[in-house]
Amino acid sequence: MSIKHLLLVGLLGLLAACSSNKATVLDDSLSESELYAIAQTNLDANNYSLAIDSLRALESRYPFGRFAEQAQLELIYAYYQSLELEAAKSSADRFIRLHPQHADVDYAYYMRGMTSFTRDRGLFERFLPLDMTRRDPGAARDSFNEFAQLVSRYPNSRYAPDARLRMVYLRNLLASYDAHVGHYYLKRGAYIAAANRGRYIVENFQQTPSVGDGLALMVEGYRQLALDDLADNALLTLQTNYPEHPSLKGGEFRHHVEPAQRDAGWVESMTVGLLDKVMTPPSMSRETQMEREMEQQYQSALTALPRDIRAPQAERQQKRSIWSRVTFGLFD
Repeated sequence: MSIKHLLLVGLLGLLAACSSNKATVLDDSLSESELYAIAQTNLDANNYSLAIDSLRALESRYPFGRFAEQAQLELIYAYYQSLELEAAKSSADRFIRLHPQHADVDYAYYMRGMTSFTRDRGLFERFLPLDMTRRDPGAARDSFNEFAQLVSRYPNSRYAPDARLRMVYLRNLLASYDAHVGHYYLKRGAYIAAANRGRYIVENFQQTPSVGDGLALMVEGYRQLALDDLADNALLTLQTNYPEHPSLKGGEFRHHVEPAQRDAGWVESMTVGLLDKVMTPPSMSRETQMEREMEQQYQSALTALPRDIRAPQAERQQKRSIWSRVTFGLFD
């Protein structure tokens, strides 16, 4: 018999053994204690898929047994560890709804926040230095609100200190996201929207590192709108409280914003941006929810601008011709 056939027989035998083991785990004759013991063995061995099967079987067969509530809590954990985040969140919501007075319900609140905290952190975010402040902040907002519920309801919970630390991180992240949005508005010439976004940061994200960025947005936005009094007040606040801010050079304001239109180099033109896309996951593409939200907000802000101060290039969106697309913009 050839080596190839031996490998095939061995593989089939391994699959048969795995299927027989799984059948044993889910055997109808297993008692509640046996199912729970099997689940614990699988959890200790990090076999979360098998643990999920055991815990689900225990919960369905013995819904009022002595291990039922504990199995529901451990099912949340097993789903989370296997990165089935929606299932983990649904299980946490279900436990909170069924057992609002349970002694360990704070764990369900904590894990609900953790599922949102982990939701947008995929493989690329774990191993590549991607800027999370440029991501769609929906999951971050959900996670902040869910951790806030835990801290307000159970301030003395063993999970509250970790939740508070994560809330600080999430608040800084949300403030940085708004600063990026404000810079996006500046690049597009939407100065009212940029100044308003800066004021929103200053008013709602005190004690975050982005407050200085918010003040800089206000200074630049008001200057572009010729609102010198408002710009001077914001600048004085920036100089007094953030003298080391990057926009201040020798005490003078030198706010730099990358232009909306820039000339692409020949490498970028030839590759059509593929070099950037190689290192960027699909969720970071320009068609993300974040970009669509910012574009919609920009269009709304543009409509609100008085016509006499609109930037000429903001009056219309330039569309590339078929020739430009075929030649990758080399002859534009």
